Amino acid sequence: MNAAKTREKSDLDLMNDPQAKREADRAQANRDELAERIAQAICQDGMIEPLTGLHFKRSFAPGECTHGLSVPAFCVIAQGSKEVLLGSDRYLYDPIHYLLATVELPIVSQILEASKEKPHLSLRLDLDPTLVSSVMVEAGYGSSHSRADVKAIDVSPLDANLLDAVVRLVRLLDSPAEAHILAPLIKREIVYRLLIGEQGNRLRHIAILGGYTHHIARAVERLRKDFNQPLRIESIARELGMSVSGFHHHFKAVTAMSPLQFQKQLRLQEARRLMLGENLDATSAAYHVGYDDASHFNREYKRLFGAPPMRDVERLREAVKETANSI
Repeated sequence: MNAAKTREKSDLDLMNDPQAKREADRAQANRDELAERIAQAICQDGMIEPLTGLHFKRSFAPGECTHGLSVPAFCVIAQGSKEVLLGSDRYLYDPIHYLLATVELPIVSQILEASKEKPHLSLRLDLDPTLVSSVMVEAGYGSSHSRADVKAIDVSPLDANLLDAVVRLVRLLDSPAEAHILAPLIKREIVYRLLIGEQGNRLRHIAILGGYTHHIARAVERLRKDFNQPLRIESIARELGMSVSGFHHHFKAVTAMSPLQFQKQLRLQEARRLMLGENLDATSAAYHVGYDDASHFNREYKRLFGAPPMRDVERLREAVKETANSI
C-alpha cells in the first residue's frame, strides 16, 4: 500500500471513529502550540534554559554532525527532525516521536530538517534519577529481576497524554509564580507517563539500578572520570564482579560501543574542547587527554572528526564567526 493510500485509509478511519479524530486533533493542536511557544521563547539560533532542567533549542538550518555527551533526558521535537548516532546505532526522531537517554554517553547528533521559514524547534527535559526513583516507588513499581541489558538511548512514538503534559509544562513560562508550584508536579507526571509507556522498562532499570545496566553505568562513570588514564579492562571487570568477556558484551549492549571506543571518543572530544576553548596546540591537547604518540592522536582525531586537529578547530572557529555575523 503506497503512502497516499495509507493516509487516505487513516483519514477514513478517523472519520469513522470520532474519539480517535478528537485525539488526533488534540495532538496536532498541542504540537502547533508547542512549536509556537518555543519559537516565542527563543528567537535566535542557540539554546536556553527557561525553567530549571528544561532546555529549548532553535536552529535555522540543518547542521553538521555534532559530537557531544548525552545526558539522562527526555527529548521532544516541536518542528523539524534530528538524528542521533550512538556507536553504530542510529536514532531518528521528529514531532511524533520522542527520544529518551538514560546514561551519559558520547554521541553524534545532526539536525536534518530546518529552514528560516520553519526552524528546528525542540526541548530537552533533564531527568533526575532521584525523581525517577521517587515516582517509581509512589506508582508501586517493585524491583525488576530481569538481567537483560537495556539500551541507553531509544526513540518511541509520542502519545497524546505525554505530549499534553509537555505543553502544560511549557505554558508555565507565562506564569512564573505558578511554575514554582506546578512545574515539579508536571515533571512528576511526565516521568510517570514515561514509566508506564513503551520505554518504561528501560527507565525503571536505570532508576532501580537493576540488571547489568547498573554495572555498565558504574563502568561508564569510571571511564568518564579517568578517561586520560590507561584503560584497565581486567580491573574494571573484576570490580564489577564480571568476566572480561561478559563485561565487553554487556558494555556494548548498553552503549553500542566497546570500552576502548568509548574511551577514545571521550579523549578526542575533550582534546577538541581544549584546542577550541583553551587554545592548546594539538600535541599539548593529545598529551593532556592521555595520548603518548601525537601522530597516533592525529590519525584517530581525523578519523572521528573528518579533518586533522588544527584544521578542524579552525573550521569550527570560522563557523562560529559566520553564525555570529549572521545574527
